[in-house]
Amino acid sequence: MARYRFHATNGYACVFDAQGKDIRVPARLVRRADEVAQAVMSSLDDQEDWSQWHVSVHDLSGRRVLVKPFVSG
Repeated sequence: MARYRFHATNGYACVFDAQGKDIRVPARLVRRADEVAQAVMSSLDDQEDWSQWHVSVHDLSGRRVLVKPFVSG
């Protein structure tokens, strides 16, 4: 099992994941990235345009392993 951090950004504003999440199966990274995107969209409900936002997933060494755009709708 590996721990990953899921940071959300639009290039200006950032929501950092300092704790991370243990993910056993790497294929589940996309599902967790979608969950993070939904949580950010719920917490920043004054934001209307999510087209520039994405979740950047990093392993604990800081290597980026996935970039997943927000999907609104």
